[in-house]
Amino acid sequence: MDLGLSGKVAIVTGSSRGIGLGIATSLAAEGANVVLCARDADRLGAAVASIAGPGRVVGVPADVSTRAGAASVVAAAVEQLGGLDVVVNNVGGSGARTFDDMDEDDLSSVLGRNLFPALSVSRAALPALRARGGGVIAMIASVWGREAGGAPSYNIAKGAEIGLAKAMARDLAKDGIRVFSVAPGSTLFPGGSWDRRVREDPDGMAAFVEHELPWGRFGTVPEIADVVTFLVSPRASWVVGSCVSVDGGQSRSF
Repeated sequence: MDLGLSGKVAIVTGSSRGIGLGIATSLAAEGANVVLCARDADRLGAAVASIAGPGRVVGVPADVSTRAGAASVVAAAVEQLGGLDVVVNNVGGSGARTFDDMDEDDLSSVLGRNLFPALSVSRAALPALRARGGGVIAMIASVWGREAGGAPSYNIAKGAEIGLAKAMARDLAKDGIRVFSVAPGSTLFPGGSWDRRVREDPDGMAAFVEHELPWGRFGTVPEIADVVTFLVSPRASWVVGSCVSVDGGQSRSF
């Protein structure tokens, strides 16, 4: 199936490793021109070098938790690749593991690593998307945004991202800008939080997999990235405002 992404320009935030890098790699394989961004310039450079595809791949060291950083990534897409068609808001991070440890500072910090970067990048991207006559904005949320679970501040932040996507989807439809969210389940990749937990507590993680993951394993980055790549393509043109679960049956919500 031709996804119709050849020649499109896409930004993927938080894309120096893990799910973000996987999405950028998948988009490039479909012929898209991709802007990767992350704070660590060395890791970002290695990520850019790892991607092979017919399109161009550009790395922009930036902290998209700041408005200036968000604006710089969008400007790079327009200046270096000629415009912008797709934005994937993937950057994020967790916080305190229990409510007793969560306070206002923790919640503010986690919102600042998840919700506000998605808002800032999306707002910075609007003029470029409108100039193209429309486009796509995707929020990479979490199973813990759809239902209770995980660290409480992360739970709140990812739920807020899903709500933001729904609100944006209704308001931006008039501009031809399609917005939706994706809720990955627990996904294992080198250097990620589940990788660390498996190494630190193999027995506990084996019990988690047995009780929480019906397929008996963690998800993989390509399993998330391939779905996101399809969803940002014209083939998914009627997916608007939805939150799409990609979790191997982990979630229990309808």
